[in-house]
Amino acid sequence: MIEIFGLVKDFGKVRAVNHLTLRIPQGEFFGFLGPNGAGKTTTIKILAGLLRPTAGMALVGGFDIASDIVRAKQISSYIPDKPFIYEKLTGREFLRFITDLYRISKKDAIRREGELIELFSMGEWADELIEGYSHGMRQKMVMSAALITDPKTIIVDEPMVGLDPKSIKLVKDIYTNLARRGVTIFMSTHTLVHAEEMCDRIGIINRGRLIAVGSIDELMEQARAKERELEEIFFTLTEEEVAEARQ
Repeated sequence: MIEIFGLVKDFGKVRAVNHLTLRIPQGEFFGFLGPNGAGKTTTIKILAGLLRPTAGMALVGGFDIASDIVRAKQISSYIPDKPFIYEKLTGREFLRFITDLYRISKKDAIRREGELIELFSMGEWADELIEGYSHGMRQKMVMSAALITDPKTIIVDEPMVGLDPKSIKLVKDIYTNLARRGVTIFMSTHTLVHAEEMCDRIGIINRGRLIAVGSIDELMEQARAKERELEEIFFTLTEEEVAEARQ
């Protein structure tokens, strides 16, 4: 699970995350939404251990990401919106590199890489250098690398970027099935329809503050929306928050 207590992140005089408190239980598919500059990516980078918070605390699987980062990373995977991959490795070599980092046995590593290569239909590319991969193929490789460690928590930023419709459906099914099996998923996305289709609960952040959290029905009630459409709910809540901040 993910637990966040009074999280603050400042960049100079700019407060990117403003006293964020949130609890995501095991097996929940949680969507994290907000306008550009709202604090989504900063929050995600803190949870992934790439940024240290200015104040507050974040726990992943019970491990403090500031003081116990190694154990937190052992049970979690992070998929950024712009992933870095070693281009001079083949896809198979890259997956083996990841399993070596996590000290996964050779037998399990071979089995898992074979399953993921088949799952993402990468067989004909697995032994080619990554530098020749398309953007979509690179995204599939990054997701394979995240899944090959059998994580308990997955933190993902814009998972569908660059994927074709068939791959998007596959990724949706994979994440949904993982959540049903008890994997906690924290997903940031600008694509509201994906969040509406996939997530158990949704949090909306704006100007660094968490302004709403709940199921679609709970958010609908908070926004006093007439239609059960996330787009209407999202714009109503974010525009109301901006109006209140100006008063």
